Amino acid sequence: MKITKVLVANRGEIAVRVIRACREQGIASVAVFSQADREALHVLMADEAYPIGPPSPAESYLAIDKLVRVAKASGADAVHPGYGFLAENAGFAEACGAAGLIFVGPPAGAIRALGDKTAARRIARQLGVPTVPGTFEPVSGHDAVRAAARAIGYPLMIKAALGGGGKGMRVVRAETELESALALARSEAAWAFGDGAVYLERYLVEPRHIEVQVLADLQGRVIHLGERECSIQRRHQKLVEESPSPFVDDAMRERLGEAACRIAKAAGYVNAGTVEFLVDAEGRFYFLEMNTRLQVEHGVTEMVTGIDLVREQLRIAAGESLGYAQEAVALRGAAIECRINAEDPFAGWMPSPGTITGLRAASGPWVRDDSGAYEGYTVPRFYDTLLAKLIVWGVDRPTAIQRMARALAEYKVVGILTTIPVLAHIVSHDDFRAGKLSTGFLDRILPALAASRDRAKSIAVIAAVLAEYERLGHRTIVDAPSSAPDWRRGRHPGWRP
Repeated sequence: MKITKVLVANRGEIAVRVIRACREQGIASVAVFSQADREALHVLMADEAYPIGPPSPAESYLAIDKLVRVAKASGADAVHPGYGFLAENAGFAEACGAAGLIFVGPPAGAIRALGDKTAARRIARQLGVPTVPGTFEPVSGHDAVRAAARAIGYPLMIKAALGGGGKGMRVVRAETELESALALARSEAAWAFGDGAVYLERYLVEPRHIEVQVLADLQGRVIHLGERECSIQRRHQKLVEESPSPFVDDAMRERLGEAACRIAKAAGYVNAGTVEFLVDAEGRFYFLEMNTRLQVEHGVTEMVTGIDLVREQLRIAAGESLGYAQEAVALRGAAIECRINAEDPFAGWMPSPGTITGLRAASGPWVRDDSGAYEGYTVPRFYDTLLAKLIVWGVDRPTAIQRMARALAEYKVVGILTTIPVLAHIVSHDDFRAGKLSTGFLDRILPALAASRDRAKSIAVIAAVLAEYERLGHRTIVDAPSSAPDWRRGRHPGWRP
């Protein structure tokens, strides 16, 4: 079967990423947009674009009937779900199939088997892959939930059974917090994924979060493309990802990859997916979940393997075989990704919607900017805050770190607040450079960063006052003696009249 036109059932940078992959392969692209996204970059880039309703995701990007109707009306023969929204919704995959559309992702059965995290945990347990202690079914009923929580022990984690991206997750440290956290997790899961089912899991204190990228074709071949470390997170959402992990050696990589491939194969998985693990300080790993979709951080794997994952997704969906074996996959150098979000990291990571009045993205050798933003674009308040993913590659990890530090210093966004200051602090931190990472990394360093930011604000206020004082005609700089050359004086003659 041949794919000639793809409807991209998503928005933002991932929609842009898929459109670019389609264009490189001569495949036409169809964008959809809510009223809030009429001027979004993916709409401007696609070959065709169609409105699908109000800003609310439930009335637009989560409306299966609208998406299928647009796909058919536009003449698309395939649908790419991106990540988030309906990417891990088995009902959406089935609706596409029923309409004669190719779903660029796993079959509905695999999504149900692995996209539902409790079902995935049961598969891992049956295969003998260690799992984090917790429930293997969604929890319901006040007394049953309380009893399950007591059996697991506190602290524990409430997690959405479907979806990902840190949504529908709450840490509960005592029984008194359980009821309110449960209500919040269910509400957030229902809003983000259309299903409020949750389960309980023991909360591991400061593990490393390591995931394995897998590819599987319709002919039954399953391979992995190495691991990514995603330990640096805020609110259970990743901020910085890298490949390979500084903690994983060749032997551990083989064990993780073998476990990931076994889980995918047991579920009849097809297309790109990611198997996630938590790893303790002794190197023991525990299956966490499988994301039955393309990951936000897929770019770091592409940089170290040279494999275009979206291209592979489209090829596999069209029925083509992988065409290469596990032995052909080689990791070269190191890649790091920083997520640039429209948020204020110093005000509880509050979203920062608004108009981008100035934008200068980083560039240069081995620097990649996957973005859905442009100068003049208004960031809406209705969706995820991700603006761009800054990805760099280096011949080794120290080189990649230095390149990322340089790239972050270049990246300028004016008009809204972003996570760039925190990202710059992370990559310059001694513990990050030493590879001493865990899911608690950011909590450890943020207080010191907030203090330095407050000092910087004070200096900025002083500088602003001095500048205004000088603008009003007062002198704030004492000139050097007239015998000194111009470059030695307090002013440069070309800088002001």
